Amino acid sequence: KKSADDYLWRELEKTENELPLSVHKMTTAFLPSVAAVPSSSFVPCTQQSAKVSSVFAKPTKVSSRFAVSASAPSLLHGSFAGLSLQEKSFFGASVAQQPEIVEDAADFSIECMRHGNKLKKLNKPADQRKALLRALTTEVLRHGAIKCPLVRAKVLRAHVDHIITLAKDGSLHARRQAMGWVYDKRLVSAVFEKAPKRYAERNGGYTRVLRTLPRRGDNAPMGIIELV
Repeated sequence: KKSADDYLWRELEKTENELPLSVHKMTTAFLPSVAAVPSSSFVPCTQQSAKVSSVFAKPTKVSSRFAVSASAPSLLHGSFAGLSLQEKSFFGASVAQQPEIVEDAADFSIECMRHGNKLKKLNKPADQRKALLRALTTEVLRHGAIKCPLVRAKVLRAHVDHIITLAKDGSLHARRQAMGWVYDKRLVSAVFEKAPKRYAERNGGYTRVLRTLPRRGDNAPMGIIELV
């Protein structure tokens, strides 16, 4: 008769690459104290979605702290991805706690916080990005609508709205701020003259971005940004 220790060592050699390191260490650490269970009651863990016996069930023998029992089988994921211990003292004096089994553990995804992604860099350094946005803002105010890549249009929308907000303010400080961003000074004077009347009843949302056909050549998403 082959003991349970020999069977577990043989199964560990087969599935050494499939088991996580924590489960591998956890199993090998308690091999000496595994209760002698007939080999017929063991189910190989390499089978996908196999019915594995309650591995961490309360042992039937009093002298054993850890045993494998064939009673009360439960469906366990083949990769052991859904196995998580509820307490650190799981293998302590009391083994009554059962592991928490997650059925769809393979479909879990980890979502990280978007640190450092507040600003769209547009694949340009800071000085070139600022010059590009200043030039596009000037052209939107001059022509009323321009066609550009969709990402640039979405970033540009906030800058054009800010210039119009300054124009509705109409103060000397606001005018100097607008002149520090828009390249054409005569255009700034025209915007400060017409914007307060045109957007008197609108508080924000002075531009809209519309999707258009992708650009020929590289299939880049394109959009049209225009004044409302």
